[in-house]
Amino acid sequence: MKGFIKDIEKIAVANQDFRHVLYTAKNCQLVVMSLMPKEEIGMEVHQLDQFFRVEQGNGEAILDGVHTAISDGFAVLVPAGTNHNIINTGDGPLKLYTLYAPPNHRDGVIHHTRADAESDTEEFDGKTTETL
Repeated sequence: MKGFIKDIEKIAVANQDFRHVLYTAKNCQLVVMSLMPKEEIGMEVHQLDQFFRVEQGNGEAILDGVHTAISDGFAVLVPAGTNHNIINTGDGPLKLYTLYAPPNHRDGVIHHTRADAESDTEEFDGKTTETL
């Protein structure tokens, strides 16, 4: 089957990994993330667009210095070139999914922790889910 058709809310809430790339298309990529209390993705900037959807938990989105509280159901759209961070401000895990357009990570990569992600030099290699 081409494409990705699954219950993303269920997958995101069940996810225990800091980052898990679920599906990579030519022009976008679907990733689930789980941030532990007080954990953050870290301030970063991409030359691509990124979308976040919070499925469970409480956090804070920072876009170019503007802090906004986020929780279940919130969407955050980060335009290319924007300094951004997502921080878990709650007592439980912050469960979310994100879309990168175009892809940003190697297809299928799993980083169990933020430390794993930071120590990995992986980046998108042009291979999509359908071509593996």
